[in-house]
Amino acid sequence: MTLRFSKTLAGKGLLQRVGSVWRSGLTGLASLLLTVGCSATASPRLHWPVDPPPALGAEQTRLWVALAARLGSDAQAPPLVLRSARGPLHLQDALGRKLSAASITLRWQRRPLAQPILLERLEAGPFASFETAEAKAQQWRALGVAVTVAQPREWELWAPLGSPVPQGWSVRPHRVELKQVLEPVASRSGQEGLALEGPVRLEAPGGLRWQGGVYGGPFRLQRDAHGSWTLIEQVPLERYLDGVVPHEIGAGAPPPALAAQSVLARTWALRNQHRYRTDGYHLCASVQCQVYSDPALANGAVRAAIRSTALVLLTWQNQPIHAVYHATNGGVAASLDEAWDAQALPYLQVGLDVQPPALRLMPVGSAPLGLAGLLASRAYVGADHPRFRWTRELDRQQVAAALLRQGIRVGEVQRLQVLERGRSGRVLALAIEGSGGRGVLRLDAIRRTLRTIPSTLFELRQQAPGRWLLRGGGFGHGVGLSQAGAIELGRRGWTYQAILARYYPGTRLQSLERLAATDLSGDP
Repeated sequence: MTLRFSKTLAGKGLLQRVGSVWRSGLTGLASLLLTVGCSATASPRLHWPVDPPPALGAEQTRLWVALAARLGSDAQAPPLVLRSARGPLHLQDALGRKLSAASITLRWQRRPLAQPILLERLEAGPFASFETAEAKAQQWRALGVAVTVAQPREWELWAPLGSPVPQGWSVRPHRVELKQVLEPVASRSGQEGLALEGPVRLEAPGGLRWQGGVYGGPFRLQRDAHGSWTLIEQVPLERYLDGVVPHEIGAGAPPPALAAQSVLARTWALRNQHRYRTDGYHLCASVQCQVYSDPALANGAVRAAIRSTALVLLTWQNQPIHAVYHATNGGVAASLDEAWDAQALPYLQVGLDVQPPALRLMPVGSAPLGLAGLLASRAYVGADHPRFRWTRELDRQQVAAALLRQGIRVGEVQRLQVLERGRSGRVLALAIEGSGGRGVLRLDAIRRTLRTIPSTLFELRQQAPGRWLLRGGGFGHGVGLSQAGAIELGRRGWTYQAILARYYPGTRLQSLERLAATDLSGDP
């Protein structure tokens, strides 16, 4: 299920025979802006021209975080209202035109382009996560192809039309001509609107009110790879953590757990700064990245933890690690390749999170794992998490509806079967058989499709025809730090250094300044 592409187009040779049959993969904005066709004057591009954000490093530590993306992409998109927390907002577009007010309203309009823009590309996907998309991109890049990871709705790969394709892959061509451009029109009370030329700078000296919080900025409004717009905060890295740490692990966590989370959130941001490069910014503010929300929830303990670890990263071979973490591992940590279609990493190991806690996770080979026995026990670190153990019931209607959302049709669902498990006991492949066919969900696509399942660490039993019971443990992918485990270890008096060494063995703590000569851009 990881690759769900058209099976009619595979490789460069077949692409030469598709004639005039092209698929337009954009919706919403695109259906209003695009006319399929060809222009002799249009210069082919993969996507709407977008400048990449500046690379993060010791000299440049300001993250570009999207507070709101795909603005104006819907024909019925509501106005964007920007409000100051105190005093006026100051807006200036690329032509130097200025507007100041306590509240500024942005509406969206379309105007013809002086010259059409022709988009041509091969598309692969969708993928359940950025991690899997990036791993697949590396396989394609191995053929010398310039591959872009994008997220129009789900994660996809884009490559130049006519590129060689890895053996066994199926892809689809995409060719459209943009004849109109979307632009914001800014207005304040009692004044006529001003059509803005992007990018647009926005200063909020008293802070910007946004979704219940107040954000310091500065801010930027710019086009993305799809022709719609993004509201970006250009936030200093350390201030960014104010909006991440309390929302990821909770402001009431013990200080060592808060410090460990601070190091991981900082490391994750540096490692993943290329995640939305195609759209012109570094990171999003949702669960597709790290949750970045109201910074005011960063209490004194959170800020002290961030200060005590200022600019400290967790590294492997002088590079920021793949600093993944999750809510609770259910008693056993997973390896990276059990969660995503990616190569295993030596510091992300399978191990039992046993009581009493030792410095390292216990190798599964040193004790009989026995999934049933593991799920029947709570003798593990972090066992007080509400989803450390869980049960879920599924019926054939729920499963069929979940598959249909992913474009998979198997008819009336008749059987669910675990095909493969990893060393931690997690399900790696789940087959769904129906009256009209068979589908297989793999790795992160399992939880992405069956969204009521907290983790892939579960036993599966059929209760009755068309009804299944899942008994499981853990919440999240299970790789790296268990936040519930870190909280318990912090309460036991462990230092943040010891907590990180337990969940990421062999890694080192280093300051960002010490890595100043290292390329941290994350560019492929």
